[in-house]
Amino acid sequence: MSVALAEAAETGMAPARKAMIDSQLRVSGVNDPALLGAFASVPREDFVPADRRALAYVDRAVPLGDGTVLAPALTHGQMLTAAAPLAGERALVVGKPGEYLGALLRQLGLIVTQATPADDLSGLGCFALVLVDGAIEVVPPALAATVDADGRLVTGLVERGVTRLAIGRKVAGTLALTALGDADFAVLPEFAAPKSWSF
Repeated sequence: MSVALAEAAETGMAPARKAMIDSQLRVSGVNDPALLGAFASVPREDFVPADRRALAYVDRAVPLGDGTVLAPALTHGQMLTAAAPLAGERALVVGKPGEYLGALLRQLGLIVTQATPADDLSGLGCFALVLVDGAIEVVPPALAATVDADGRLVTGLVERGVTRLAIGRKVAGTLALTALGDADFAVLPEFAAPKSWSF
């Protein structure tokens, strides 16, 4: 990207952020003032490579150049709406990258721990809220164990090749996921279902 184009992109970021909120989030049911305030306060362009800053506010996933993507703002808005985060809660964000979602939660006053899907989750403790920044096929025991009693898990869920937003609540030690609707998630291969033989 040329210096002039980079400067133009930089000066255009605040209007682009407002346009994202007005034309992507509000019109799709993400209307909670606290959530919108977090999206307005956290510069999404800081979470993409410098040569892709101009793409930070498009209404689709942004490739980060390392095989990962920054999920669309609407996906994160839908996740946070479903999660109903509360200031002071301990939250775990599992993602690759996941940092933007973590920054939104911090802006909302949560205490955030970041992890990647490849990390050993068993030593992290339990959290009131666990967000998986991507789509999973199964909830492995180590991930389920990070959800506190009466806690909640919000994630993308792969069902028959389609990614959906899902929420899980832990009740009597058991975590069950409920799909809420189609959503644009990148699939996380680390949470794929075990392959089985078929004849």
